[in-house]
Amino acid sequence: MQRVLAPGSMAESWTLLGDDLRPVGPVESFLAYLAAIERSPNTIKAYAHDLKDWWVYLARRAMDWQRVDLEAVAGFVAWLRLPPAARSGAVAVLPTVEHHCTAASVNRKLAAVSTFYEFHARSGVTVADPLISMRPVGWHRSAATSYKPFLQHVGSGKPERTRTIKLKAGRKRPRVLTAAQVQAILDACEHLRDRLLFALLLDTGIRIGEALGLRHDDIAIADKQVTVVPRQNDNRARAKAGRSRVIPASPELMRLYCDYLNREYGALDSDYVFVNLFAEPHGHPWAYPAVYDLVKRLRKVTGIAFGPHQYRHTYATWLLRRGAGMENVKELLGHASISTTIDTYGHLTVEDARRTLEAAGWFTGREVRL
Repeated sequence: MQRVLAPGSMAESWTLLGDDLRPVGPVESFLAYLAAIERSPNTIKAYAHDLKDWWVYLARRAMDWQRVDLEAVAGFVAWLRLPPAARSGAVAVLPTVEHHCTAASVNRKLAAVSTFYEFHARSGVTVADPLISMRPVGWHRSAATSYKPFLQHVGSGKPERTRTIKLKAGRKRPRVLTAAQVQAILDACEHLRDRLLFALLLDTGIRIGEALGLRHDDIAIADKQVTVVPRQNDNRARAKAGRSRVIPASPELMRLYCDYLNREYGALDSDYVFVNLFAEPHGHPWAYPAVYDLVKRLRKVTGIAFGPHQYRHTYATWLLRRGAGMENVKELLGHASISTTIDTYGHLTVEDARRTLEAAGWFTGREVRL
């Protein structure tokens, strides 16, 4: 995999190089298409990584990418489950060894390969179509009770595309920080800038890329609001594509921001909120590597295994536990579809369920005695 910058715009993208250090033609055209329709560099990078695995698998078996069959795809799944050292066949794997790739990771890679083949099929290239089959809408016996999108009936009876091979994967519950953990991390920060960053992530639920791309104009102190604006940033921080959104913030966060400006930021001439203040290049926008170095240091100090994205999960989960509607949480998080919010946060722990039942009077005032 190789990071590339588009001439002129310097927009970031990724490509895949072969053993001859030249771009792999079929993959390059697909990734170039993704860049042309302005998919995020992280999305393109993920596709490049998954297609790299597919290409390595094909190369080791001397397979033509246009002539694969279902047996080859099934072999790819089994190959992904092996530890990297065993994929060459030189090392035997005992049955007790855990799978290297989770079912969710395998399904993501299969989805990437499927999208790659569908792109080439629609571009007029003659390719095998092993991952996608046609079957009527509503074929499953539970379809009558399953969710159907608005105006789904317009296409009723028409075939839809679906992947033939897919592993069963359990839903992964987002990891949420406790109040004690959040406080410990904040108190372990040596600088107001660092404390402001994690306080901002908790108070607004924005992504780390959105935080690093914030300008001073995006923070309205009097209105106690933070505005997330998708834009190009010098530090390559990125807000997901879509419209801007305004998020209410607490007075405490605004006071912390003012303290940061007065005591650390000073007269520095920069539009960015988060900048290098204690390392070179001084005054430049803070970048991802510096933040993750900070996270590593805080992990050692606090003994808490956390990442910046956990603050987003914590924000959303705390809101839902306090009675915020799913639609409101969806808008605050900037999700394009409420189904994304439901799929990610439509969960209840046993403790959450108990509180709901107690609030409803389920355990008290019963008409019968147990």
